Amino acid sequence: MCSCTYLCATLMTGLKNLSCFILFLVKIRGIIVGNRISKHVRILIVDDNEGARESLEEILEDDFDVECVEDGPSALDRITNEAFDMVLLDLVMPKMDGIETLKRIKAYDQSIDVIMVSATDRAQEATDCIRSGAYDYITKPFETEVILNVIERAMQKRFLEQEVRYLRSEVENKSGYNRIISQSQSMKTVFALIEKVAITSSSVLITGESGTGKELVARAIHNKSERDQKPFVAINCAAIPVELIESELFGYEKGAFTGAYNRGVGKFEFANGGTVFLDEISNLKIELQAKLLRFLQEHEFTRVGSNRTTKVDVRMIAATNIKLKKMVRQKRFREDLYYRLNVIPLELPPLRSRKGDIPLLTTYFIEKLNRQLNEKILGITPAAMTVLEDYHWPGNIRELENLIERLIVLKSDGLFIDEKDLPFDLLFGDDFLKDKKNLDKGLLQARQTFERQYILRTLRRSNWNQAKTARRLRIHRNTLMQKIKALDIKVRAYKQ
Repeated sequence: MCSCTYLCATLMTGLKNLSCFILFLVKIRGIIVGNRISKHVRILIVDDNEGARESLEEILEDDFDVECVEDGPSALDRITNEAFDMVLLDLVMPKMDGIETLKRIKAYDQSIDVIMVSATDRAQEATDCIRSGAYDYITKPFETEVILNVIERAMQKRFLEQEVRYLRSEVENKSGYNRIISQSQSMKTVFALIEKVAITSSSVLITGESGTGKELVARAIHNKSERDQKPFVAINCAAIPVELIESELFGYEKGAFTGAYNRGVGKFEFANGGTVFLDEISNLKIELQAKLLRFLQEHEFTRVGSNRTTKVDVRMIAATNIKLKKMVRQKRFREDLYYRLNVIPLELPPLRSRKGDIPLLTTYFIEKLNRQLNEKILGITPAAMTVLEDYHWPGNIRELENLIERLIVLKSDGLFIDEKDLPFDLLFGDDFLKDKKNLDKGLLQARQTFERQYILRTLRRSNWNQAKTARRLRIHRNTLMQKIKALDIKVRAYKQ
């Protein structure tokens, strides 16, 4: 078994999902036609010799989308403004030689495969090219089969790398349970509950504030269940227009409404054998709540425009960031549906009650976003981490991830995220600024509030050691004690 086949087979086993592998084969077959790469591939020929350019173009133009330029600077200009899959690059050229052009191409886009072309067959030149990032090295005069075979191998490698990245992302999505980062006791309780409910088909109602990871938990339940080979269908009830949500959920018959030219399969039917995740269930209108209740009771539904019932086997997981009991009392949510959904309640704690998870999550997001954004941030300073731990995180984990992404994208110097990189509302606290009464108190009150928060943060960072706190604040200890008294700061016992 060749290494490529072995890699694909290993990834397919990890996914345990044949459909992904079929998709892999279909996509590859769609690009590789009759042992030749299709016209979707763009190749840039770079050679100062017009005859050599024309010869290569004549060989390749039937199978590829080919462009030609005569020197390195022109090649770099085209590559920075257009998308190319491969470059055939002459080694000896005026203005900029092939090796220098190769290095600049790779510095701009590492994924572009470069095949070096030379009039002589010298081992040292070939070695230097490969070391600088070239895929292969061919010599003039050109042999058609040799060139086409080298290009085909290079493009198969490129497509395989793309598919490997796709399959790896599927593996990550498949193992969502492992991506829930926490060391808190409250989340350990959630993990234990996931293990218990996964082996059942009972309905689950996940509650918690926005950004706490409700869909991740729903995916974890699905992935650890016997339904993991079947679809997981996530539906955001707030994102679908009211007039479309019934047909989205239950499907529709041809001619059921204007524009229904064919029968449409609904989400419930598509998820047969798997799991449906209804996010923001509180947005479901009362009329649809009755139909959903019947579906949960009978496991059957009627398509829009049809009189026939369709029976399916689907597990229901719902989520909301609103107290459904309150909505029940207000007659905005059906009581019978609430109890049918709330067979197994699962509440996710907000991030502000999981302070110990903030360093773990921050490290995870820095590593993840470094890969995605091709950055090299090494971490976060203790001072900045103290600010993150003090913040109340109304947007929870999603807000933290978005903040880390913003800090990485905007950071212009240094390898560590520092306190000076953080936005003002984290440093000072936006609650004070939002309160008009506080703003009316003037600059002196604002300064005192800031001093109080800053001293409190430094005390916590120093484990309540006042001598260490004074050194970090660069003030005398007596001055610190006066500030503590004047600002009414309650000091805890020093932790060794």
